Amino acid sequence: MQATMMNVRLSLNDVLERARTIFAGNEIVSRLPDKSLRRHTYGEYAARTQRLAAALLKLGLQRGDRVATLAWNHHAHLECYFGIPAAGGVMHTLNLRLAADELGWIAGDAQDRFLVVDDVLLPLYQQFAHLHRFEKVIVFPFSGAKVDAPFIDYEALLADADASRFAYAEHDENDPVAMCYTSGTTGRPKGVVYSHRSTILHTLVAMGADVWGLHNTDVVMPATPMFHANCWGIPYGVVMQGAKMVFPGPHLHPDDLLDLMTLEPPTMSLGVPTIWLSLIQTYERALAEGSTRWKLPHGMRSLVGGAAVPESLIRAFARQGITIKQGWGMTETSPLATVVYPRTELRDAGDDEHFKRAATGGIVAPLVSLRLQTDDGTFAPWDGKTMGEVQVRGPFITGAYHRVGSPPDKFTRDGWLRTGDVATLDALGFLRITDRTKDLVKSGGEWISSVDLENALMAHAAIAEAAVIAIPHEKWGERPLACVVFKPGQGTTPAQLNEHLLRHAFAKWQLPDRYEVLDAIPRTSTGKFWKIKLRERFPQ
Repeated sequence: MQATMMNVRLSLNDVLERARTIFAGNEIVSRLPDKSLRRHTYGEYAARTQRLAAALLKLGLQRGDRVATLAWNHHAHLECYFGIPAAGGVMHTLNLRLAADELGWIAGDAQDRFLVVDDVLLPLYQQFAHLHRFEKVIVFPFSGAKVDAPFIDYEALLADADASRFAYAEHDENDPVAMCYTSGTTGRPKGVVYSHRSTILHTLVAMGADVWGLHNTDVVMPATPMFHANCWGIPYGVVMQGAKMVFPGPHLHPDDLLDLMTLEPPTMSLGVPTIWLSLIQTYERALAEGSTRWKLPHGMRSLVGGAAVPESLIRAFARQGITIKQGWGMTETSPLATVVYPRTELRDAGDDEHFKRAATGGIVAPLVSLRLQTDDGTFAPWDGKTMGEVQVRGPFITGAYHRVGSPPDKFTRDGWLRTGDVATLDALGFLRITDRTKDLVKSGGEWISSVDLENALMAHAAIAEAAVIAIPHEKWGERPLACVVFKPGQGTTPAQLNEHLLRHAFAKWQLPDRYEVLDAIPRTSTGKFWKIKLRERFPQ
C-alpha cells in the first residue's frame, strides 16, 4: 500500500507568501541608531523582500551563491533572511563581534560573493576588506547617512527593482538557504549550512506549544543577535506566525532594552544569560533607588540559551512575573535541541522542584535523538548522575561542515554529532549540562562541574558573575579556581563563599582552591564567558 499524500517540497518562500497574504497588516518595529522607531507592516516587508530578491538576481546572483550580512537586528536584516533564499542564494551571517582578521578568513572560506552591511559597520568592514574581495557591497543606510560609490545603496537598490513580475528562483527543498560559522573555540571556525527542509522542520518543531509556544498574538523582542545561529530560528517562526517583531537594533545595554520593553512591551524575548543577568540587576537596582522609569512586562516568556542559566536568575525574573524558558543547542543543531517544559509527573511538585528543573537544559525536542556516551564508550543511564558527552542526530542536525566534511572528532562512526558538551539525564528526560569537555575540572580522578560551581556562586547575594576554570595541581592533577565579580558595594571572603557552597551540597574536595576578584568576566562574541582568556590570565 502506498501513501496518498502530495509530495510538496518544503520552502521558505511559502512562509514569506503566508506572511504577505494572511498577515499583511501586522507590524514589524525596528530601533534605529538614533533610538527612534521605524515601523513596517508585513505587507510592506514582503514587498521589500521580493524587491531585494529581484535586485540580487539582476546583480547576477546564481543559485547557491553566498551573500554575507554584517548587520544588527532590524527589518532589513529580516528581509535578507527571506530575500536572499528567494533569489536562490545562501544568506551567510557574519558575526560583527569577531576580530577583523577572523571575519576576513570566514568570508573567504565561505566564498561569499556579495555583502550587505549596515552603514554604521562600514569601519569594521574596511578593516577586513583586503582579506576577501566581495564583488558587490550593498550598504543599508541604517543611520540615514548618504551611501557613496563604489558601494551600492540598499534602499536605492530596492527602489529600482522591478518586482511586478517577480518569480521565486527554482530550488529543491534540500538546497541551502543559510550558513553560520561555529565559534571556533578549539580551532578554525567551521561552516554549518541549513536547507529549506531543515529550516522548515526546525521552525515547526520549535513553534510547538511545549517548545516556544509562539502565537500570532505575541510581541517578540530578540536580544539574541541575528548573526548567532540564525537568531535561534526565531525570525523564521515569527514570520510564519505573523507575530509582531520588535528589533532593538544596536542598543543592547540594559538601560536601552528596559526602555524598549517599556515602550513596546514584549510577550516573548530571547537572549543569552549574561544579557538577562545585567538587565535584572539594573532593574532591581533602579527599584531599590525608587525609580519608576521602567516597567517590566508581566507575563513575558524569555527564551534563554547559549550557556547554563543559574537558578538564581530564573527566580529573580519569576519575582517580576516573567518566566525564563531555557533551552540547549548549538550552531550545528539549527540550534534548538532541548527545551524545558512542564511534565505531567511534576504537576503537584513544589516551587523548589520546578525551579530546579527550570535550571536544566530541558527535554529533547521532537525529531531529535539524544544519547550520552561515557569515557568507557558505554551509554549513560537516565539516573541524573552518570555524566557523558551529549550526542545528537535528527533532520535539522548537521551531518557535515562546509569544505571540511565529517571529521571523526565531531561525528561518531554511526553518524551522531559529538557536541563536546557533558551532561546527565534524569528519569524524566531532563538534560543537565555539567560542562564542556574541555571545561571539566578533573581532581584526583574525579570530575568537578565548573557550571555547577558557577551557578551556586551566582546565587550568593554579593556576586554578580562567576566563572570557574581548572588550574594545574601537583598532587591532584587539577583544582578549581573561581573568578568572581561582586555587585556594586558588595563583597565577601573566600571562607564565606566556601561556606555558601557547602550549604549548596558541595563536598569539601569540590570547593575552589582559589578565588580571584575581577571587574568583569571576559565574554566571547556571543556573550558567553570566555574561559580561554581566563586560562591565559591564570595559567597556574
